[in-house]
Amino acid sequence: MWFITLILLIFILGIIILVHEFGHFITAKKSGVYIHEFSIGMGPIIKTFKGKDGIDYNIRAFPIGGFVSMAGEVYEDDDTKKIPQDQFMCNKKWWQRVIILAAGVFNNFVLAIVLLFFLALIWGAQSLEPKIADVLEDSPAYEAGLAKGDLITAVNGHKVKTWDVAQIRLYLKEKDNTYDITVKHTNNKTETYKVSPKIIKDEKTGEETRQFGISIENEITKGFGASIKYAFAKFGSLISNMWLTVINLFTGKISLNNLSGPVGIYHVVGDSIQYGLQQIIYLVALLSINVGLINILPIPAFDGGHILFLIIEKIKGSPINPKFENLCHTIFFFLLIALMIYITIFDIIRF
Repeated sequence: MWFITLILLIFILGIIILVHEFGHFITAKKSGVYIHEFSIGMGPIIKTFKGKDGIDYNIRAFPIGGFVSMAGEVYEDDDTKKIPQDQFMCNKKWWQRVIILAAGVFNNFVLAIVLLFFLALIWGAQSLEPKIADVLEDSPAYEAGLAKGDLITAVNGHKVKTWDVAQIRLYLKEKDNTYDITVKHTNNKTETYKVSPKIIKDEKTGEETRQFGISIENEITKGFGASIKYAFAKFGSLISNMWLTVINLFTGKISLNNLSGPVGIYHVVGDSIQYGLQQIIYLVALLSINVGLINILPIPAFDGGHILFLIIEKIKGSPINPKFENLCHTIFFFLLIALMIYITIFDIIRF
């Protein structure tokens, strides 16, 4: 079973990386940028061939990333006698460089929307409303006064329209462990309840989970139109969910220990296999959105970091010192590697 899980993990990561890097590749090629190499994976090359276009297409040993090696990504770093200056990325128009850098993220988002559409088309579109289907007797939610049929409209004063967003709001740490949950009853009356969930602590990892005692309705709607609506609505809901997660990692309301690296994703893939093809496709869509959102963050070493430097360049009216920019990308790259090592160690302890 572990072997099947590993192969599926490599396949899933391969698809997501391929789609992302192809976005950079095709927009760079269409813009006339000289491309040295298109690689899936990192580390030593295990398979390579040279295309008729003169580009080296490689598969590398470790399926944890990929890249498109272009001439002059930051400055003219190649022999200008061999490569015409107008084929350096750094010499392309500002908007062309932004498109090339953002194309990978765009492709990841498109892949996710397409997969979510087919999920809804085949298995039906699930309701995204945070409508309570049941409240466990003697649970914190039951004792507070929440009831079946209530629609959650806000958590701690923050409006919520989907269960994805409501769920992350309910997950965030509160100092007094009290959550203000605003609901609309079936009679359209709106009330706010104070709920103090039970805290369950994992003795091994120290992780805390909060139990409110509610379940959410899972109404299914079928049809082409419903599937399109679901795909875009679910995409927006997951983006909001992940964005809130990123913000609250910085505020401390979500611990770094809640993040997952390759080991954690491996276990999620293993669990998804047990639930069948529907869950696997959903996982691919979820990971594709995750990769896209993380890459567009304005942090050096990510695509968003490169775009940030281009925006600064546009504002100041002159290029940023390439040595300074490369230094920023290098520093943050090693910081990200350190973070990945930390997350992986915690994943090993957890699983």
